[in-house]
Amino acid sequence: MAGPAAEGKKLSRSFSRLVLLGVLLVIAGLVGLVYTGVATLTSMLLFGWLLLIGGLVGLLHAIQSRGTGFFWLGVVVAALNIAAGVVVIRHPEGTAEALTMFAALLFLTGGVFRLVGSVVVRGPQFGWTLLQGAFGLLLGLLVLFDWPHSSLYVLGCFFSLALLFDGLGLIAFGLGGRHIVGMVSDQRASEKKLDEPATGKASEGHQKRSNN
Repeated sequence: MAGPAAEGKKLSRSFSRLVLLGVLLVIAGLVGLVYTGVATLTSMLLFGWLLLIGGLVGLLHAIQSRGTGFFWLGVVVAALNIAAGVVVIRHPEGTAEALTMFAALLFLTGGVFRLVGSVVVRGPQFGWTLLQGAFGLLLGLLVLFDWPHSSLYVLGCFFSLALLFDGLGLIAFGLGGRHIVGMVSDQRASEKKLDEPATGKASEGHQKRSNN
C-alpha cells in the first residue's frame, strides 16, 4: 500500500502546482486588465521574441536538412519570422496598431457574415447567430472608430482575459484533480481498515487450530 499512497501524494502535489500556476495567471490577468497599456506592450514584446526564437530554430532546422527539397522554403520562412520578430521588438506600438486594425476588420467581416447568414438561412440557431453577428459588428465598429487609440488597450485586454480564463481553468482542473485523488485515497484507507479485522480473525483461528 506504500506505493499507491506515495503515488497519490505525488499526484496531489502536482495538482497543487497547477492550482498555484492558475492563481499566478489569474493575478497576472487581473493586473493586465487594470494596466492594459502595459499588457499590450508586454504581449507585443512576447510575440516578437516568440517570432524571433521560432525563426532561429527554424533556420537551424533548415540548415540541418540542407540537400532536401524543403531547404529553401524553410530558410525563407525562418528569415521572415526573424525579420518580423525584429520589427515587432523594435516597434511594439506600431505593431499593436496594425494588429488592432486587423482585429477590428476581422470582427467587422465576421459580424457581417453572421448577420447575413442568419437572415438568409434562418436555421434553428437564428437568434443566437444574429446576436453573435450584431455583437461582432458592434465590437469591430467600436475598435475601428477609436483607432489608433484603441490599440493601447484592446490587445492588452484580450491578452489579460486569456490569462485570466486560462488561470481559472487550471485552478478548476487542479482542485478537481486533488478532490478525486483524496476520494481514492480515502476509499483505499477504508478498504484497508475493513481488511485488517478479517486478517486478524483468520490468523487467530489458524493459531487456535495449531494449538489443538
